[in-house]
Amino acid sequence: MPKWLTQEWLDETRKLGESQPERPGASARMQYVITGGPDGDIKYYWVLENGKLLESQLGEMPDPEVTLTQTYEDAMKIQKGELDANAAFMQGRIKVTGNMAKLMSLLPLTNSPEYKQLMTEVQAITEY
Repeated sequence: MPKWLTQEWLDETRKLGESQPERPGASARMQYVITGGPDGDIKYYWVLENGKLLESQLGEMPDPEVTLTQTYEDAMKIQKGELDANAAFMQGRIKVTGNMAKLMSLLPLTNSPEYKQLMTEVQAITEY
C-alpha cells in the first residue's frame, strides 16, 4: 500500500484515474504545495488534459497555470473525505495563485459520481 504523497502513491492514483471519463476542456497544469508535513513541505504537480491525469510527479513544474497551497493537516482531511475541498477553498484554507477561472471551471468535476468513486478507490490504497 503506497504511502500518501510519495511518488509511488502519485503513480498508483494516476493509474486509478485512467478510468475517468474524458471531459473536453477540463485541462490544466496544476502545482500543489503541502506545507508543514512531518518531513517538511511537499510539492507535486498534475497535468490534466480533457479530464485525464497525464502526469503526476513530485517536484515543481516550470509553468503551472494554477498553484494550490494548503497545510498538511487540511490536505490529509480532504484526502480522507473529512473536509470538502470546495469548502476549504471558500474558507481560505487553500490558497490559490494563478488562473482562478481555470480552477473554477474544474471544480464541478469534483462533484461527479465518477470522481467520488475514484476518491473512494484512492482512499482504499493509501497508507497515512
